[in-house]
Amino acid sequence: MKHNLSFKEYVYVASMLFGMFFGAGNLIFPVFMGQLAGSNVWGAIGGFLITGVGLPLLGVAALGISRSNGLFDLTSKINKPFGMFFTVVLYLTIGPFFAIPRCATTSYTVGAERLLPEANGRLYLFLFTVVFFGFAFYFSLRPGKILVWIGKVLNPCFLAFLGVLLIVSLLSPTAHIMEVAPSGAYVDKAFFTGFLEGYNTMDALAGLAFGIVVVNVIKGLGIEEPGEVAVNTVKAGVFSCLFMAIIYIAVTVMGTQSRGVLETSENGGIALYQIAQYYLGGLGAFVLAATVTLACLKTAVGLITSCSETFSTLFTGGKAYKKWVVLFSGISLLFSNLGLNSIIKFSIPVLMFLYPLAIVIIVLALSAKLYGHDRLVTNSAIGFTLAAAIYELIRNLPEEVTALLNLDGSINVIGGILPFSGIGLGWLCPALMGYLIGLIIHFMRKSNA
Repeated sequence: MKHNLSFKEYVYVASMLFGMFFGAGNLIFPVFMGQLAGSNVWGAIGGFLITGVGLPLLGVAALGISRSNGLFDLTSKINKPFGMFFTVVLYLTIGPFFAIPRCATTSYTVGAERLLPEANGRLYLFLFTVVFFGFAFYFSLRPGKILVWIGKVLNPCFLAFLGVLLIVSLLSPTAHIMEVAPSGAYVDKAFFTGFLEGYNTMDALAGLAFGIVVVNVIKGLGIEEPGEVAVNTVKAGVFSCLFMAIIYIAVTVMGTQSRGVLETSENGGIALYQIAQYYLGGLGAFVLAATVTLACLKTAVGLITSCSETFSTLFTGGKAYKKWVVLFSGISLLFSNLGLNSIIKFSIPVLMFLYPLAIVIIVLALSAKLYGHDRLVTNSAIGFTLAAAIYELIRNLPEEVTALLNLDGSINVIGGILPFSGIGLGWLCPALMGYLIGLIIHFMRKSNA
């Protein structure tokens, strides 16, 4: 019986996992952060890497170490109704409602739109998304081939195009980092602003979702014993996330060093286009379009595959996988035509709701031996976190919505009570309180017994 993957297999699995994680959003947000952070870029990178790399790695590790067969299996150990609710909401968020449509829309907005006439933009967006999801649908129909499609084909092609842009820009910086003045929240809150910016990648949520894909691939490579599957899953996750951290640092520094000739852009998509055009001239638009489209396509394939596998398991007993692929591809096609700004605008409140819960779930899974899998601890931690996460959702709703519902007064009152609310971490103290209360009661019971 096989006990460990070969080095070559580790490389392929890590490439596949990196490819599923690293979409266009993973390029857009760090390059824009680099432009804004200026000389404070290293603090911003430190915060960003915690949520953009550390948490995804811990998510994959949590599934591996807990020997869970997916997110529902992991969260149902806390509470089955909560497990079903969280699993469905998370997969719909990183799936057809937000992340998958964002893949297609970002590909068009950042890449293809620059190569097309300005007139009839909505028509071009629709045609582009039809082609995009046609390819994503085709690749997703064969989940057993995901290692080949993403790990061996799409991801190497993406890295080749990205490498061209990174090499030419980093070898010829237009400004030294310490000469670039920081702006906005990065002036005095660079670390925490970078920490929250990492939320936008959705990778901590994706880590919980993609874990089952990695587990299945590793099993398909001949590793069968649960403990060995867990070890190999964690090793592949470490390789993938280390590589992801290197790319994040390079892209962020590229953004900072571009400020010698470029003003701060309106968003990361514009920043990438301007950098590509400056260094590569007319060829830059084509290189950027290929880079972004490949980045988004491989992520979309990973998301459609993981969502379809999960929903087919939860609702159709492991059957009808292809029907779920059709459904999720179709819904994603419709939502992608709403436009990038609309998708980002409505995704932020949901992310601020899900991230605290995801972080606490990961901590609970990794520390389960400490409290002997006692559900009192998990229910206490999740209960307190859920209340705070609901507040974060409401606080981040669009201003017109909170004004219409007359919630501004309540938001300000609660925000004044919760520590760290001003930096987007109002959930932290309630989560810690719930966890510690559960631990204290657990150990008191154990002591009395």
